[in-house]
Amino acid sequence: MKKLTANEVRQMFLDFFESKDHTILEPASLVPVDDPTLLWINSGVATIKKYFDGTEEPPNVRLANSQKSIRTNDIENVGYTARHHTLFEMLGNFSIGDYFKEEAIVWAWELLTSKEWYAMDPEKLSVTIYPEDEEAKRIWQDVVGLPKDRIIELEENFWDIGAGPSGPNTEIFYDRGQEYNDLDENHPESFAGGENERWLEIWNIVFSQFNHLPDDTYEPLPNQNIDAGMGLERMIALSQDALTNFETDLFLPIIEKISAISDKVYGKDEVKNTSFRIIADHIRAVTFAVSDGALPSNDGRGYILRRLIRRSVLHGQKLGIREPFLTDLVPVVNEVMGDYYTSLKENEDFVKKIIKREEDRFHETLADGLAILNDLISDLEENNEKTIDGASAFKLYDTYGFPYELTEEFAQERKLAVDEAGFNQEMEAQRERARAARSTEQSMSIQSDVFKDLEEDTEFTGYTETEDTAKIIYMVADGKVQEAIEPGQRGEIVFEQTPFYAEKGGQVGDTGYVYDGSGQVVAEVLDVQSAPGGQNLHIIESVQHLDVKENYCLEIDVQRRELIKRNHTATHLMHQALRDILGEHVHQAGSLVAPDLLRFDFSHLQPVSSEEIAEIEDLVNQKIWDSIPLETIETDIKTAKDMGAQALFGEKYGEEVRVVCISDYSRELCGGTHVSNTSEIGLFKITQETGVGAGVRRIFAQTSQGAFDWLEEQLQILDQSKALLKAQTRQDVPAKIMSQQDQIKKLEAELESLKHQMANEEAESVFEDVQEIEGVRFIASVTNVNDMSQLRDLADQWKQGDFSDILVLGLEDSGKANLLVAMKPLMIEKGLKAGDLIKEISQHIKGGGGGRPDMAQAGGSYPEGLDRAIDAVSEWIQEEI
Repeated sequence: MKKLTANEVRQMFLDFFESKDHTILEPASLVPVDDPTLLWINSGVATIKKYFDGTEEPPNVRLANSQKSIRTNDIENVGYTARHHTLFEMLGNFSIGDYFKEEAIVWAWELLTSKEWYAMDPEKLSVTIYPEDEEAKRIWQDVVGLPKDRIIELEENFWDIGAGPSGPNTEIFYDRGQEYNDLDENHPESFAGGENERWLEIWNIVFSQFNHLPDDTYEPLPNQNIDAGMGLERMIALSQDALTNFETDLFLPIIEKISAISDKVYGKDEVKNTSFRIIADHIRAVTFAVSDGALPSNDGRGYILRRLIRRSVLHGQKLGIREPFLTDLVPVVNEVMGDYYTSLKENEDFVKKIIKREEDRFHETLADGLAILNDLISDLEENNEKTIDGASAFKLYDTYGFPYELTEEFAQERKLAVDEAGFNQEMEAQRERARAARSTEQSMSIQSDVFKDLEEDTEFTGYTETEDTAKIIYMVADGKVQEAIEPGQRGEIVFEQTPFYAEKGGQVGDTGYVYDGSGQVVAEVLDVQSAPGGQNLHIIESVQHLDVKENYCLEIDVQRRELIKRNHTATHLMHQALRDILGEHVHQAGSLVAPDLLRFDFSHLQPVSSEEIAEIEDLVNQKIWDSIPLETIETDIKTAKDMGAQALFGEKYGEEVRVVCISDYSRELCGGTHVSNTSEIGLFKITQETGVGAGVRRIFAQTSQGAFDWLEEQLQILDQSKALLKAQTRQDVPAKIMSQQDQIKKLEAELESLKHQMANEEAESVFEDVQEIEGVRFIASVTNVNDMSQLRDLADQWKQGDFSDILVLGLEDSGKANLLVAMKPLMIEKGLKAGDLIKEISQHIKGGGGGRPDMAQAGGSYPEGLDRAIDAVSEWIQEEI
C-alpha cells in the first residue's frame, strides 16, 4: 500500500469518486439540523438520509463526502483500544437510485488495489457477505475474482435500524498479519469478520434494497441505494503502518504537544499512553464540536462535551499536569485538520475561550469534590465505617466529575473500600433514564415514490407579484398522484409558476386562495412547503373540483405577507444589531418569521441584560427610521461570500444565490421576501429573551401592528396596576410600589421580632421540662413554633447552654410532621448518635431522615404520630444506655 498522509488519503478517496461522476458534498456541522433523532452527526449517511427516504431530491444521484462524526456510546474504550474514537471521519460514497451492487463493489476494489490509487496488496483483502446475498457473492467471485475462501458468509451482515430503508451489506477486511493478532491463529474468532486484531475492517457497503415496514415485513424499495463508508483513521493507520490509529499524523502532533506540556514521554508506559490517547482524542472532538456551535452544559450534547473536557483534565493530572492546558492543544488540532476543515482556524479564538472557561470551572469543581470526598471519608473514619457507599461514589462521579477509579484511589490511601456494586447500580439507573429520554422518532422515514415522476420546476413569481395565473402540473391526495381533486378533499398541488412562498429559511409559507376563470374560489391554500425536488407544494382544501393541466388564478393573503416581510427584514436588522452589541461570536441558530411575531435563536453564553436589549432595540429602530432602501443582488456563491454576506442557519445554497443588502449594515444570503424600505417596518420591540439550550439564547420580537398591539397591552397592565395601587397617574406607579415595599419591609421586621420573642418564650417553656434516665438528661417535646427554621433556632439556643444532654423537638407544619434531634459531645463519646435516634422515632410519623452524629432531622406524613415519637425517646435511651 502507498505511504500517504491523512490529507492525501482523504483527497484520493474524493478524487476517485469525483472521477466516477459523484458530487462531492461539503462536510456538514456535527450539530444536526432539523433532526431530533440525533445528538450528533454520527456517520456520513446521517447528513443525507433525507435523500434515501425520498423526502428531498439530491443535487446528484451520485454523492461522496468526508464527514466528521461523533459517537460516544463506547467512550470507556477510547484510549484503551487501537481504534476507538469519539470523533472520526467517515469517507462515504452513495447512490440514490442509480448504480447498485456491481459498480459499488468493483469501484471499491479498484480504489483499494489499483496502482493509481491506494495500491493495496489484493492478497491481503477478504470480504464478508450476507448468506442469502447470492448477487454480491457472484460479483466478488466472478467479476472481481476473489477466491471462495476469502468470501465469508455472516448472518449479521444485514443493515436494519427499524422502519425505513434496509438491506444486506458487504465488508472489506485487510489482513495485517498474525504478528498483529491478539488471538492464537487457530482461535475460532481468528478470521476476517471475527473479534481479533489481525483482520481490520476498512469498508462497509450497504445495499439498501428493502423498505422495512411498521408491521415488521419487508418490501422492495422503489429506488435501490448504496450507502458505503470507509474509516479514514483506519486507512491512515494502514497506509502509515502504525500499530494503532494514534501513531499517525492525525494524532502524533497532538500527543507530542501533550508530551511537551507534561514532560512525559509517550510510548514508555502503557498506563500513561492511555492518558495521552484519551486527551488527544477528546480535544479533537471538543474542538470540532465547539467550532460547530455546541457548548458544554448539563444535558444533551453539552453534557457529552463537558464530560470529554473533564476526562481530559483528569487524565492530564495523571500525567502530572496541574494547570489548565487544553487550550494549548487547540492550535495543534487546527494545524492538523484545518486545511480541509477551514472553519476550525476561523473559530479558534472562540473555541479556546469556551474550553478555557470550562476547564477553569472544572478545576474549581474538582477542588469542591475533593473537599466533599474528604468530609465523607472523615465521617466514615469517625464512625468506624470502612466502605464508601455506591450512591456517594456515583454523586462524586456524576456531579463533580470524579471517575470511580479516582474515588477508589483516595479511599485506598485511607484504607477504605468503595461499594462498586452500588456504584454500578446507580450508573445503570442513569443509563436507563437516558434511554427513556431519547427521542422515539424514527431516524429515517419509509421511502415514498409519490413525487418520483415530478420533474418540472416551479417558477416563483412572488418577489414582485401577489397574484398569478398558472397551470396545475401535479396533484397528490390520499398519498397518491391524482388527475383531479374533489370538493372537500385535501391535497397537495404543484403549479408551473406561483406567487406563493414555500416555507424555508425560517419564513413560514404563504396562505391564500385559488380561483377559477370566473373568479369563484375553488380551493383555499392552507400552507406551502417544498416538494422533494424543490417545487412549491401548495397544501390546499378544495371547495370546487380541480383538474390537473387546467389553469387557475392564484392570490396570496397580501396583508399576511406584508406582516411577514416586515418581520423578516427586522430579523436581518436584529441579527446584525446582536453582533454589534454582544460581539462577533453571535451566529444564528434558528429562526421563525411569521405574521404575528419573529423568533430568533443565536449563540451567546449568558442572558442578554435589559440594558443590552434596550441598546439592540434602539439600534434596530434607528435603522428603521433611517428609511434605508433594500437591494437584492443575484450572484454566485463565491461572489456573495466575498461581499461578506452571512449565511442563515440550516439553509442550503446552490451556486446562484440572492443577497439581501440593507445598505452596508446587513448583508445576508436569503431567499425570503422583504420590504423595499426599512421604514415600512414601522416599529420594533423585543418582547422576551430566554435560554433554549447550552450557549443558545432566544429572542421574541414584534414589529409594526404587532409591536403597537403589544405596547397597548403593556399600557393596559400598567393602568390596572395604577388602579390597584390607587395612584393618580401612570408616572406615580413606581413611587407607590416603593412606598408599599418600604411598608412591607417594616411589617416583616416587626413579624420577625415577634417570632423571635415567641421562640424565646417557647424555649423557656421547653427547656424547663428536663427528664433523666440513668444519668442522661434529655428534653423531648412537641413545640408550638411556626416552622423548621424556628425549630433549628431553638436547637441553636440549646447548644449555647447546659439544659440537657439530648434534645428532641417535634413540629406539625402544614399537615406534615418534623422532628429534630441534637446530641452533646459527651453522648456521642458514649456511642449515642442523633442519626440513630431519628431513624428509630421517625417511623412513628411515617417518615425518615438522617444527619450527623450531633444533629439530625426527619420529616413525615403522619403528624398524628408526633406524641408517640416523643414518647419513644425515653425507650430508646433506656435500650442504648
